[in-house]
Amino acid sequence: MIVKIGKAEDNDYVANDTYVSRYHAILREEDNGDLSIEDLHSTNGTYVNGDRVMKKKITATDQVTLGEHYTLNIGEALKFDDNYSREFASLKHVYETYLKEKIRIQSSNQFKVRLFQSIPFVFIGLAGLVFAFFGRRNLYVVIASGLMAVCFPTLGIYLAARQSAKIPELLQNLANQLKIDYVCPKCGTFLGEIPWESLVRKKQCPVGSCHAKWVNN
Repeated sequence: MIVKIGKAEDNDYVANDTYVSRYHAILREEDNGDLSIEDLHSTNGTYVNGDRVMKKKITATDQVTLGEHYTLNIGEALKFDDNYSREFASLKHVYETYLKEKIRIQSSNQFKVRLFQSIPFVFIGLAGLVFAFFGRRNLYVVIASGLMAVCFPTLGIYLAARQSAKIPELLQNLANQLKIDYVCPKCGTFLGEIPWESLVRKKQCPVGSCHAKWVNN
């Protein structure tokens, strides 16, 4: 991608400053992400971290100055055409991760609830076997078997209810994180729980003042 920078209105990125030439520099981004800045024989020069250059490889953290004091915002310059397709593509992983975690929370907790509900009856069965072998003539075994028959189901119901109560909180925490991560890469508007594949069809942010392009046509 090539971004033409200067004071003239027909540049890709307009830098409106007295000491910036009409056609001052070119910012290049290669397919592999490498960046470079090239001065177009401007009157007041192009500087990278204080050094005047004609052409130089740069990084997104370098300070690029046009003329005497105009600091170029590299990120904004690269988004001169509101093309956020790369950032939007990364949201696919965000949504897929959300779905997988939601399913995991629901299935895992449902399994634990059923487990807590079922285990007590295993102990009751064991109590029945113990009683059958030893309980007829042993009062303590009879009492212990009765207590197991009452206490274990009660404990199972309590543990199952406690596990069920965790599910809404876990899902709410997951939804809150989605509201932070699943947003328009330009304006930050939450995209809801709309599948990423459906958003692709919209091609751009629905917020009227945003104009971010989500698909590189």
